[in-house]
Amino acid sequence: MDNRGLFNWKDFKLYLIIMCCLIGVIAYYQPILAVTWAGVLAYLIYRYNKIIQNKEKEWVKYIEGLSEEFDSAIKHAIFNMPFPLVMLETDGTISWYNTKFLNMIDEEDLLNKKIENFVPKLKIEDIIKKNTEEPLNLKYKDKYYEVYYNIVEIKKTISNKDNIIMLYWVDNTEAKHLKVKCNEERLSVCLAYVDNYDEVKSTTPEVNRPLVSAEVDKIISSYVSENNGFVRKYENDKYLLIFENKDLNAIINRRFDILDKVREIDMGNTIPITLSMGVGKNGKNPNETYKFAKAAIDIALGRGGNQVVVKANNDLFFYGGKTKAIEKRSKVRSRVISHALRQLIDQSEKVFIMGHKNADMDSFGAGIGVMRAVKNRNKKGYLILDGPNPSIRNIYNRMIDEEPEYLDFIISPEEAVEKADKSSLLVVVDNHKPSFTEEPELLQIVDKIVIIDHHRRGVEFIENPVLIYLEPYASSTCELVTEILYYMSDKLEMTKFDADALLAGITVDTKNFTFQTGVRTFEAASILKRAGADTTSVRELFKDDYDTFLNRAEVVRKSKIMFGQIAIGKLEKDMEDSVLIAAQAANELLNINGIEASFVLTTTEGKIHISGRSLGNISVQLILEKLDGGGHLTSAGTQLEGISIEEAEIMLINAIDEYFKEGEIE
Repeated sequence: MDNRGLFNWKDFKLYLIIMCCLIGVIAYYQPILAVTWAGVLAYLIYRYNKIIQNKEKEWVKYIEGLSEEFDSAIKHAIFNMPFPLVMLETDGTISWYNTKFLNMIDEEDLLNKKIENFVPKLKIEDIIKKNTEEPLNLKYKDKYYEVYYNIVEIKKTISNKDNIIMLYWVDNTEAKHLKVKCNEERLSVCLAYVDNYDEVKSTTPEVNRPLVSAEVDKIISSYVSENNGFVRKYENDKYLLIFENKDLNAIINRRFDILDKVREIDMGNTIPITLSMGVGKNGKNPNETYKFAKAAIDIALGRGGNQVVVKANNDLFFYGGKTKAIEKRSKVRSRVISHALRQLIDQSEKVFIMGHKNADMDSFGAGIGVMRAVKNRNKKGYLILDGPNPSIRNIYNRMIDEEPEYLDFIISPEEAVEKADKSSLLVVVDNHKPSFTEEPELLQIVDKIVIIDHHRRGVEFIENPVLIYLEPYASSTCELVTEILYYMSDKLEMTKFDADALLAGITVDTKNFTFQTGVRTFEAASILKRAGADTTSVRELFKDDYDTFLNRAEVVRKSKIMFGQIAIGKLEKDMEDSVLIAAQAANELLNINGIEASFVLTTTEGKIHISGRSLGNISVQLILEKLDGGGHLTSAGTQLEGISIEEAEIMLINAIDEYFKEGEIE
């Protein structure tokens, strides 16, 4: 339609005014001529109106014809769509469908039937609530569909329905299978380290050493070959393994049984060989996948070895970790760490020492030991402590009596935040988890962070430390700090109180030298003994008052035996020293015949605290990690919020049951 030859209304109105003025002027001089022009003007107005009416009729006919063509095209498109289409009422009743949908369902008489009768996984309520542009992903009869939908509002004059739901089914089966195949064929990188290569070599007769090494190579090569992988040995005790994801998933389903095969090697070696593996999966490229594997092997070694850590992007999965960490007899690493820490202290104006929340004897004793190292270097040091608690009350009171000047260097977390700056040095002892520290904010202020810990490494870890001394084989952090002090200078300088504090930390974590105790533990104790530590005065630190003794006995009396070898007790009183009593009661329960592990639950500050202890055959660490806790094979703990002690007990029992089902017990 083209209207360019017509006057628009505004132009015609202007012309009419001009002509009326001219006719008025003419009428003054020539009345007859004016009448003639008036008639001509009336005719023009009539003709203009006629043209406008005709054009409007033509335009209406054109629009009506176009609508009919458009409706016809829409109907044709809907009935002949290349994918299934179905129209539903808001209650899920099928009101219309096309041929493709009928062929997909392969049923007769679909009208007025609920679509959920044919596709149970399709919930109309979810569509109405969701109402977004994101498609639904459904599997139906071995095919995968992306179901797009929209809700169309219907006027009441057309239908008595409020609205209808249109579902468009796009077959995504081929793309889904292609994605699965692509993921299965992606390469995963694995780093395998023999944990105790030097120890095995040194304790194996020389004539058998080549046989041991050859047997390790043979088992690893055969295992990789059986799983269609590739292996390259790049150091005496280190291997690079490559698998496709589908083969790696099969290995994961067998829970990395290669660990058991290597541990069973008997070629004249006097100690079992253990293997650690770090696996990287689903990286954006091979380099990122390798970085995942490198981070995973670091975590595996930090957790004590003899286990596998799989890192897939931000997710971590743990396998193995059934045995105790093998004690390393060489003290080269402790000497290197000692010299490195001395240099860091010398380069810093202020040194802050921080343990974990609710400090125990090991955390406090290690802090005192590092404070002694700082003082010996004539530097300003601060021990961060959020007040004494029942676990350290006795040694804290002794410090007030014997070393009152230490009080000047013990500061609160708030004071530490005010005093610290980027140039300060922060030494974190007996902990490596940011959320467990006395003041997590301090980790963001200080650039140089040192970690000294004996717990098995968990998922959460302090970022970018400049020095890490994490040895799960050690009995306690106090043992590690004692060795550091021994190698830091030619002459060991410490007070009797320092020596007692360090020995107390070792004593409490080894349960009087009965658990997690190695040769180096006794060597550290002898160093402290020569420095003035008194075992009698240390024993005095563990005395309890009468009420604590009774409460501990009550927990033991009311405990129950689960799974035939696990004792579970509860202390439902919320008191100041409830955590201490729970830990002591868990230790006491291990003295019962047939008990391999014990757990005690208690309430403290609105949270449920669980203390776990073991004789070594059951890993309480792996059990409590399922409840976001951590610790050691024989000693671990966790805290739960927002639940009752009964609910926490059920969660604990489920975690133990899951542990047994995973076959973690040898």
